[in-house]
Amino acid sequence: MTRGTTRVHVGRQPETIHDFGGFPAALYQQQYPAPGAPEAAEAVMGLARSVPVIADTEWGLDHGAWSILIHLFPAADIPTFQLSLDLSRSPAEHFGLARELKPLRDKGVLIVGSGNIVHNLRTMRPGAPPYDWAEAFDADLTAKLEARDFRAAADYQALGDIARLAHPTVEHYLPMLYPLGAADEKDRLEFFNVGFDLASLSMRSFILQ
Repeated sequence: MTRGTTRVHVGRQPETIHDFGGFPAALYQQQYPAPGAPEAAEAVMGLARSVPVIADTEWGLDHGAWSILIHLFPAADIPTFQLSLDLSRSPAEHFGLARELKPLRDKGVLIVGSGNIVHNLRTMRPGAPPYDWAEAFDADLTAKLEARDFRAAADYQALGDIARLAHPTVEHYLPMLYPLGAADEKDRLEFFNVGFDLASLSMRSFILQ
């Protein structure tokens, strides 16, 4: 997460970053030694028009990246780079940047957005059913995705209180806008995981291909 700037990691060997606290020790021992993808990362800077994107060599792969990739590609042999989320930008601006990055797909780049459709750690209830507002937000977004109204997903804050409860902070929602912005008309939408954890985390996941 950044403010006032968007950074893309152009290093050849991204560091595995454990940017969280209070979790089991085994998580801090995880390493994801995937090589970087500097050429593809530098292409991001050339494609971006609506916002400036600058090169970064200090960050690497934080848990928003490696905790997902370690399951998708456990061999860690696919060149990988991470783009920061400028929290000073609106969801619509993130969606617009994603549209500009669409040509990366033609070069074989897989665009992954990790987070949660609903993510409110403050209201977690182990073993409890999902909150009504969590189910309502999940259902609303699902309907927009199925209708292929991807731009409307960037206007999620129009839902008011439901949106504020689903996402007290935005960093778990914004990544989803990148695969949506880079989608093609011909892409097939598939939900490959659904359900809630801890009453306030929607684990709904999808792929566009």
